[in-house]
Amino acid sequence: MSNETAIGQEKYVQDWSAPDPPSDLIFDDGEPLETNRHRIAMNVLIDSALSALAERPDFFAGGNMFVYYSRNQAMNRDFRGPDFFVALGVDGNRTRQGWVVWEEDGRYPDVIVELLSPSTVNVDRGVKKDLYERVFRTPDYFIYDPFAADSLAGWHLELGRGYQPLIPNERGWLWCETLELWLGTWNGSIRREPPTGACDWLRFYDRAFNLVLLPEEIAAREQQQAASERQRAETERQRAERLAQRLRELGEDPDLI
Repeated sequence: MSNETAIGQEKYVQDWSAPDPPSDLIFDDGEPLETNRHRIAMNVLIDSALSALAERPDFFAGGNMFVYYSRNQAMNRDFRGPDFFVALGVDGNRTRQGWVVWEEDGRYPDVIVELLSPSTVNVDRGVKKDLYERVFRTPDYFIYDPFAADSLAGWHLELGRGYQPLIPNERGWLWCETLELWLGTWNGSIRREPPTGACDWLRFYDRAFNLVLLPEEIAAREQQQAASERQRAETERQRAERLAQRLRELGEDPDLI
């Protein structure tokens, strides 16, 4: 068992009225995400969650942020920073540098996604999974390698049974019960990644299998709809003008008809 897990499990017996943890918490370790694709993949999940949950005022979606969950953890500088997470039933209007459990009324993330890489895959499947299951009690946990389309896996927390593997549907997608959304892959290029061609991105889909659009996709769709409306209006204008010209040729005044 890792030191982190052992510390976290002590949280369940410690008194929340104990002295406050240090206030000088670190929120940036200066370490970038593994690759540019990992960074974009994280932001895609955050933006997708913001779009999908836009009608809710009580949620927070973040990524690559430290989650502080115990006094000992803070004192020992023992950090965990999920690549992506969502917490429901919280103040969605607060500005946060990180997720500090004792400042969130003891609330932990409800959904976590870790983006795998060769250097993190064992930790994400082992130590972190154990931490999220036993300490965070996060209901839904997923892992995905942005460079491997068939790497998606997930678990749902069941009472008395711990994490149970999620069974993919016929499309290979996994159901996120907490968010009532599907997690699945989408093939294409996002924000010039990859520079040429396409790759498989982890995306949210609604219950009816519709892709949750990113802000730039929503803007592009609106622009396309506006352009279509302008084209229809221009077509109608030209049609009316041709009809008016024909009436003039017949000796009729189109303004009087």
